[in-house]
Amino acid sequence: MIHSKSAFSVAGVRHWATIVLSSITIAGNLFIDPVLADPFRTNNPRPIGTQTEQAFKLLFEQGNYVQAAQTLQAAESNEPLAYALKAALAYIDQNWDVMGENARLTRETAEQLVATDPLRGNLYIAAGQFLEGAHTLSTQGAVRATPTILAKLQQIFNSLEKAEAIDAQDPELNLLKGYMDLMLAVNLPFSSPEQAIERLQTYGGPSYLAQRGIAIAYRDLDQPDQALAAVDTAIQQTPNNPELYYLKAQILRLQGKGQESLRFFRQALEKQSQLPPNLAYQIAWEQCRTVNQVRNRDRDCSAVAQRRLQQPNASAEDE
Repeated sequence: MIHSKSAFSVAGVRHWATIVLSSITIAGNLFIDPVLADPFRTNNPRPIGTQTEQAFKLLFEQGNYVQAAQTLQAAESNEPLAYALKAALAYIDQNWDVMGENARLTRETAEQLVATDPLRGNLYIAAGQFLEGAHTLSTQGAVRATPTILAKLQQIFNSLEKAEAIDAQDPELNLLKGYMDLMLAVNLPFSSPEQAIERLQTYGGPSYLAQRGIAIAYRDLDQPDQALAAVDTAIQQTPNNPELYYLKAQILRLQGKGQESLRFFRQALEKQSQLPPNLAYQIAWEQCRTVNQVRNRDRDCSAVAQRRLQQPNASAEDE
């Protein structure tokens, strides 16, 4: 069974991509050369590519995993972000072979990019190594994977330091590193979620993804008032992403507002068809658990969530 906090920390790979990422405002995009198609920067945009940018927006603005995966099939072959997104999607599907291959391609493509764009090259070398570590952990287990992961952590930090030496205020760098810091803070005692919050708040971009990361951090710090303010800001900027409504439902439940949270669980599940099945299952399971609590029921939420996957129009509340 997946539970709320572990779901977001383990799936930090998703939220970076889960860990990564960003997109500038629609207004800003109107003034950027479409050939450059940079979803992170309003100034000094990089030639990231239109297909990769479109997939990024489908994933993080719309929460549409299905269309994002289709768009990535035609993504630019020299763009490490495209491979990072593919690896993240494969991670969610637990397709370890595809994840491992795309993690490697993320790193190798980034190594080639260093010659022309050392900031993004080093950034995605770190991202590729991070994804390779996540692949090792997923396929070998914590005990066997720990020595490899610890060795990779030093390589990741070295690559990030090289990127920071070029431009410590770069929005893509700070978004990615902020999400990485959040994941490490959940799993390693020497990492601080407060530092990740400050990084995302001050330099991370685009704003809607930075605010989403801040909301997750405050949720995991058990500070739901601050988390709610951040997720509301993200929803204002990207109101069509069902994952934000899921996150808001979780935060309201932490505040003891179970009845109010049910509306947002429903809103998240209205777009179930565009979400990965395991994510839709998790949302339905948490909705059922909340209904049980609010209405003093005692249902098997695993069964309820499974029926929701099989019958998308069914209501976990009314069963």
